[in-house]
Amino acid sequence: MKWIINALVASVLGPFAGFLAADDIEARITERLESINPELVPEHVEPSPLPGIYQIVVQGQVAYISEDGRYLIQGDVLDLDTRESVSEGMQSQLRRDRIDAHGEENMIVYQPEGGVWHTVTVFTDIDCPYCRQMHARMAEYLDRGIAIRYIQMPRAGVDSGSYHKAVSVWCAEDRNAAMDAAKAGETPARTECSNPVQDQLALARSLGVNATPTIVSEDGTVYRGMVPPAELAARLGMD
Repeated sequence: MKWIINALVASVLGPFAGFLAADDIEARITERLESINPELVPEHVEPSPLPGIYQIVVQGQVAYISEDGRYLIQGDVLDLDTRESVSEGMQSQLRRDRIDAHGEENMIVYQPEGGVWHTVTVFTDIDCPYCRQMHARMAEYLDRGIAIRYIQMPRAGVDSGSYHKAVSVWCAEDRNAAMDAAKAGETPARTECSNPVQDQLALARSLGVNATPTIVSEDGTVYRGMVPPAELAARLGMD
């Protein structure tokens, strides 16, 4: 969240000019952030368990700010009594909402032949070695009743080789077969069509996803890196 640090460094050194009424705290915080950078518009503002501190969501990230708009707190807040993260609940909800809004119809989905016990969403890069290792074990995930929904995240960005592979896979007549071949190292014939890949890159950025594979469970919990089938099943409470 370096963008917040860069935006606020100069301003926190000076006094906050004036106070609004107590029932206008949200407006005060919004005005304060927008005065520093018009793009820092909080999507959500609510009181946190910390007296005088509000929990905010800005550009998909959870942070904390004093009610006078002067002090910003970055990072997670831990309740030492419950040993639970104060921030994770809101962050998980953000992940769920934004992934749901993106829509399963815009993902490449691998469904178990039997019953589906859990569905996970995986941010993946066709050229990522660990993503390929995970994909090579697809049958094991499916055998355990875990459905895999792929959101493509070519880390090299738009117009990179990985990006064009992702687009070509999406444009293939059989997307799953094309993904299988690409994950196995084959380079798909370059094809163009209407596709969600750029939107998926933006979604990843908005959720702070910066590595592949990144696995998001149904409740919004994040598991980073290649998680083997048995371990993922255990984390999902299946074993």
